[in-house]
Amino acid sequence: MYAQENKPVDCEAIWRCYSMIKKDTGAFSSFRGNTALCMAALLSLSPDPQGLFDATLKVHDLLRSVKLRTSDFLVMAAYEIATQADSAGYSNAVNRTRAFYDSMKARRFLTAGSSDYVFAAMLGLSDLDVMRGTDYVEQLHGRFKHEFSSKKSVQTLSQVLVLGGADDKAVEHVLTLRDAFKTEGIRMDKYYTLPTLGVLSLLPTELNTIVRDVGETQKTLQALKGLGSQEMLIFAAAIVACGHAESTENNVLAATLSTSLTSLINMIIAQQAAIAIIMMSTASSVTASSGS
Repeated sequence: MYAQENKPVDCEAIWRCYSMIKKDTGAFSSFRGNTALCMAALLSLSPDPQGLFDATLKVHDLLRSVKLRTSDFLVMAAYEIATQADSAGYSNAVNRTRAFYDSMKARRFLTAGSSDYVFAAMLGLSDLDVMRGTDYVEQLHGRFKHEFSSKKSVQTLSQVLVLGGADDKAVEHVLTLRDAFKTEGIRMDKYYTLPTLGVLSLLPTELNTIVRDVGETQKTLQALKGLGSQEMLIFAAAIVACGHAESTENNVLAATLSTSLTSLINMIIAQQAAIAIIMMSTASSVTASSGS
């Protein structure tokens, strides 16, 4: 997150925000769970961390009032709405989030769950019609499910593409990019990396350039310790996606994508946060099992 802002990590600012989260929430709050460090980092990058956190708490309460279950993902959904809508628009965004989630659940009962809250919120913040938006997600899911093995990742990939305003050429673009990565020995079609493939396919950049830049960035990251192979690819892709998006004039990007530059970067942040939550939750479960 700090790299995307081209800033060195400010540990003191993150610690202050982490302490603020603990001060303003109860002992069993979801804000103190796996999202705490991620949220503290995001807040620390804001010019008004306290104001943004107060807004996030308010939106979270609104999301709970429409019967969405509290979870790490709901925390991130609340943050997305708080950062992208003004206070007068919170209720509308929350109601549209609930509507998008219900529409997803009705179409994909077995795979839709709390992990879809973040993307439901982002769809709710868009100007997409609920029925048309979810119909298109389902259409893309039906096409991609024969190409990729992970059903849940295919769902997220489809959501990313709809958020990015993908047209009918999106399927071919994604598959061509997948094959180009495979040729270079880079697997962007795995469980955690597949949604990022969708983000990369939305960039108005030559595919060969994207593949080359991700490969070079991955090699640079391989010198660092502590990153798994899929994590490394996600970070490499995020760096490349943000770099190419920011080097493009916003009006040109908007002509190619129906969402803004900010929405594209927020897709990456949301995906990274969701993956971080899943990884940390898994690690916590393994630790608990080992202890018992």
